[in-house]
Amino acid sequence: MDDKKRTLVTCALPYANGPVHIGHLAGVYVPADIYVRYLRMRGREVLYVCGSDEHGVPITIKARQQGCSPQDIVDRYHNIIKESFAGLGINFDIYGRTTSKVHEKNASGFFRKLYDDGKFITRESEQYYDPEAKAFLADRYIVGTCPRCGNEGAYGDQCEKCGSTLSPEELINPRSKLSGATPVKKKTTHWYLPLQDYEQWLREWILEGHKEWRTNVYGQVKSWLDGGLQPRAVTRDLDWGVPVPVEGAEGKVLYVWFDAPIGYISNTQELLPDDWEKWWKSPDTRLIHFIGKDNIVFHCIVFPAMLKAYGDGYILPENVPANEFLNLEGDKISTSRGWAVWAHEYLRDFPGKQDVLRYVLTANAPQTADNDFSWKDFQARNNNELVAVFGNFVNRALVLTHKYFGGKVPACGPLQDVDKELLSEVPALKASMEKNIEEFKFREALRDAMGIARAGNKYISDTEPWKTAKTDMERTATILNICLQVCADLAIAFEPFTPFAAARLRGMLGSSLDWEILGRPQILPAGHTIGAAELLFEKIDDAPIDAQITRLQAIKAEIEAKAKAEEAKHIVPQKEECSFEDFEKMDIRTATVLEAERVPKTDKLLKLTIDTGLDRRVIVSGIAEYYKPEDMVGRQICILANLKPRVIKGIESHGMILMAKQGDGSLRIVTPQEKVNNGSQIG
Repeated sequence: MDDKKRTLVTCALPYANGPVHIGHLAGVYVPADIYVRYLRMRGREVLYVCGSDEHGVPITIKARQQGCSPQDIVDRYHNIIKESFAGLGINFDIYGRTTSKVHEKNASGFFRKLYDDGKFITRESEQYYDPEAKAFLADRYIVGTCPRCGNEGAYGDQCEKCGSTLSPEELINPRSKLSGATPVKKKTTHWYLPLQDYEQWLREWILEGHKEWRTNVYGQVKSWLDGGLQPRAVTRDLDWGVPVPVEGAEGKVLYVWFDAPIGYISNTQELLPDDWEKWWKSPDTRLIHFIGKDNIVFHCIVFPAMLKAYGDGYILPENVPANEFLNLEGDKISTSRGWAVWAHEYLRDFPGKQDVLRYVLTANAPQTADNDFSWKDFQARNNNELVAVFGNFVNRALVLTHKYFGGKVPACGPLQDVDKELLSEVPALKASMEKNIEEFKFREALRDAMGIARAGNKYISDTEPWKTAKTDMERTATILNICLQVCADLAIAFEPFTPFAAARLRGMLGSSLDWEILGRPQILPAGHTIGAAELLFEKIDDAPIDAQITRLQAIKAEIEAKAKAEEAKHIVPQKEECSFEDFEKMDIRTATVLEAERVPKTDKLLKLTIDTGLDRRVIVSGIAEYYKPEDMVGRQICILANLKPRVIKGIESHGMILMAKQGDGSLRIVTPQEKVNNGSQIG
């Protein structure tokens, strides 16, 4: 890293149609905050920019669902998101929004310059249109039956049940979410950015110039470039967004993918109206984008192509450390299904434990592959690492210093090998931590920081100052002096990861600390007065964890019930045609069940003795998981009477019960609506 360069750090603008959840935090915002805090501790000049993405179709959909305006939606969630970040210690220099006047003017001007410079192409295409609502439909406004799995609520761009990527043309029985009408195709004209014109430049800039980027980022970009870039629409037919600033564009707005990244520039201008260009146009500035993997293409291909087309000296990202996805309890986080841990609810349910969430999300960071969050792991990491290692070491060191030396740092005497070993371990861990943070390996850097705590905890346990105090106070003084120096090291090392605990520890030590002194042998001078010991972390009991697990289990049960209900609605395609003569061969009759019992050593089979009107016979049927024997006695059923007998589990079965098989595979008996004579033919 070039120490002389200033650093502009941006975080993906969270979409203001819902709160942020732990997947967002682990993927983007916690790692970015760690990086910014580290740079500032090193005395680097940093600008930390983010804001709400407040345009796009999902916001208009939610507004329609809730019977309010899109502005109402974004106002509500902008505030929830902003407060959640602040509550977790994620302190941006500015947290703006794309509905601001500054942004509207800036995004509009950005489009206009590219338009005037002839950077766009126009295309006429047919898009879906709602004839009743008289509006063009984005893919998300079209729903229908998924051709892959039969889900009747699939969107025009994706089926959230099976995960298939779709187009509206593939949906069976498509309908508009606005009115329920069947959409029709209608011609419309839009402006496109010809990405193919920048393909060779992108290849040279990224594939040749940034091989140090994470493999997941580099690989996804290479895949897109190898597949050949295509023109991408920068406008769309919608009534919510930044209006397209040219004649003949009534009813059109800037596409959200074009609009949103310009928000980084707009937010910088809003914060620094007279000084923003040094952050966006100076070669002395490094630009780092923190994003999730679903934003790689936009930040590595599309936005750079926009900046290249615009010209005027805009810098390009030096690195884009995108993370993969975080799962929850082994299942993909889904906002639509409610399968998530929301940041604002966490802050409510676990007051004062912001650092615990930051720590666990960093320890499980999905840096190059998807990872998982579980509440039991959350509890274990808090109790076994933060409390039992970090907190325990600090507490013992401070308590013993007050007990034996009146709360003053004792003098350090001659060093033994065990002392030298610990004092040499800290600088090595510091160097590793610096390397890992600067390479965006935050999970490994946290492991280094905890390595200092583990080394300190082992040292105080091995040297046992509570025992040496009985015979050798000079040795005890040396041990506790070293322990306090390590406490100071921890206050520095954990500042990027657990800033609230680090601040409390600095308060207890009564000293302001900076990164450069981390690992020095005598940070706290002899005679320095320390404050009273306070618990840095508290053990988390089972009750709050069980409450969270129970909440998720209820959500899971609801999700499964809905899925089962949807599956039950699924209609199996019609079989091949048969002739009337084929049908006549089947002798379908009514019968009444006289006796019923389970077939021994089976879970699914019932042995039924029935009266067919013609005879008394036995049928073996696989319905035991849906009907109990006592439910069947006296029930009138329909049977295929002339089916060739078959021996099942040693019982000869004469016929088959007619059952209705639902989309989810469950079976229901077909029975006459009114009681009829046994043996009556059906046909």
